[in-house]
Amino acid sequence: MELIHDDFLLHSEMARKLYHGYAAAEPILDYHSHLPAADITADHRFRDLWEIWLQGDHYKWRLMRANGVAEDYCTGAAPQYEKFLAWARTVPFTLRNPLYIWTHLELKRYFGISELLDEKSASRVWDRANSALQNGDLTAQGILRKFQVRVVCTSDDPCDDLSCHRALNASATELRMYPTFRPDQALRIGVPDTWSVWLNRLQEASGREVSSFSDFLDALRLRHDFFHANGGRLSDHGLACCHASPCSNREAAVIFAKARAGTAGTATEQEQFASFLMLFFGRLDAEKGWTKQLHLGAIRNVNSRRASEAGPDTGYDGVGDWEQAAALGAYLDLLEHEHSLPKTIVYNVNPADNYVFAAAAGNFQDGSIAGKIQFGSAWWFLDQKDGIESQLNALSNTGLLSRFIGMLTDSRSFMSFPRHEYFRRILCDLLGRDVENGELPNDEKLLGTMVRNICFHNAREYLGLELAPAPIASRRG
Repeated sequence: MELIHDDFLLHSEMARKLYHGYAAAEPILDYHSHLPAADITADHRFRDLWEIWLQGDHYKWRLMRANGVAEDYCTGAAPQYEKFLAWARTVPFTLRNPLYIWTHLELKRYFGISELLDEKSASRVWDRANSALQNGDLTAQGILRKFQVRVVCTSDDPCDDLSCHRALNASATELRMYPTFRPDQALRIGVPDTWSVWLNRLQEASGREVSSFSDFLDALRLRHDFFHANGGRLSDHGLACCHASPCSNREAAVIFAKARAGTAGTATEQEQFASFLMLFFGRLDAEKGWTKQLHLGAIRNVNSRRASEAGPDTGYDGVGDWEQAAALGAYLDLLEHEHSLPKTIVYNVNPADNYVFAAAAGNFQDGSIAGKIQFGSAWWFLDQKDGIESQLNALSNTGLLSRFIGMLTDSRSFMSFPRHEYFRRILCDLLGRDVENGELPNDEKLLGTMVRNICFHNAREYLGLELAPAPIASRRG
């Protein structure tokens, strides 16, 4: 039997019924990704398998390095086919790593390739995939159509002009692309040189001179308004942990002036400044009915020498062990206290924090919106079978799985959309196992309705994103 077959990961009759009857045909609302908006709008055609599959993929680079592959074949200047061949040689050593499954699931779903990838099959896989990329429908938009992606949300700096989003959404397409407001740069007063360069961009984008702290807040509000006018309904923050230290407007203004003059803020000042801004951003989101996303817990660029050579997001980040519970609770509580807590999704990268985050979400449900505070899908190092099941179990044991808004790709790669299928199969298998164990009723319709909602409908209702009116043709084949 082929590794990727119709009933892959489905180990019970109920699991198979739920997946094939309720999950498989649901479209995708990918509400958090790092896909380049320009590639989507231009309907970019990929040159070869390296460009679409290996370029920028730090998941693969980490395993290649662990397998003794030189950096030249990861982020370096080796020829593209040689880089692909280095990955193909690594694949047999990835057994039991999720990339072994993802590799073959992606080859199957994009190119119809069932052959296991290794050094011997590499040239055949390369030629067949490249032929499909160069001659078929696997352009950027073609891929989104193939996987029934109704909405994709990108991650965007407040200074971005969003012209690509406007152009795509004005065209006659069944896809919608919306921006996500990610103002991480605004907090970085610890590196005033680069922060000031970013402030100059903010001035230009907002059309407002930023010489004072009040100007700064006005410019950020204008950009938040601009994102809203262009369909944005989500914000996102990548933080080690939440910030909730007391900081008055006057204190924040003094810290701003110091950084604007070129002096880095102290650790205490950075914490105070971030705390003030995170409350400010929370209020903006609440005013407009947005959803705030908090990606918490990563530790960045741990291998400083290698990261300085290769740059950020090249595979030198890890799982942090920050103290999350008190900080997260304090931040949400400050917003709740002033009636400014928006819909919020919290994501953890440390598995030890599963119940911390799931329980924290329950503390701030207020009866106004079903599932207002979401314990987000398994993220980064956790978006594999064990991590997904652990997240689903923690959510189920502390809250309402039925209100969960489901999976996202969180990816820079157009090859990542089978992650939704992977998640859906794991979800259906988990429920099917509970039925077999007598822990859930043997009621296909009851469970199937929940599955459909988690796959698509909960996110559509919760996020309030406008969908294009035209339906998309059926995907799976």
